[in-house]
Amino acid sequence: MKAKNYVYIAVYVAMFIVFDYISNAFSLFKMPNGGTLGISSIVLLLASYKLGWKQGLGISCLSVLIQFVTGPMYIPNIWGLLLDYILAFSIYGIASKFPNYGYFYTGVLITNVFRYLFHSLGGVVVWETEVIASLIYNATYMIPTTILGMILVPLLHKRLSKI
Repeated sequence: MKAKNYVYIAVYVAMFIVFDYISNAFSLFKMPNGGTLGISSIVLLLASYKLGWKQGLGISCLSVLIQFVTGPMYIPNIWGLLLDYILAFSIYGIASKFPNYGYFYTGVLITNVFRYLFHSLGGVVVWETEVIASLIYNATYMIPTTILGMILVPLLHKRLSKI
């Protein structure tokens, strides 16, 4: 791997830390039992589109580890760690595997749907909530996260690809 790629990895992880800290520090779409507007997911999506799915997946996995430093973690057991963090955030690394249609990036939509499903499954398995309650709870912050990603990622990716 080239030195330039290591710099990109460091920059994306640093940006993730900053955006994750901001989303945890301010209570915009912050839920009482975990979950917030995922502005840090935009960084992971951009990393996938800029560097490809392999490095995007690596950055996403590394960023999950960094979350232990940047904000509150709600991990009652291994299933909570797996569903609410490892799978939910590392899925963004493969966004670039899905086709884009102009400004419609299917990878943004698909990875956010998977994250939503991982969180909802975590609500049922880990937190022992009813399925419909978990779906509704997680939709309150995942729908705005998805909409934000669907708007910002294509715009930012087009701008960053010129650099």
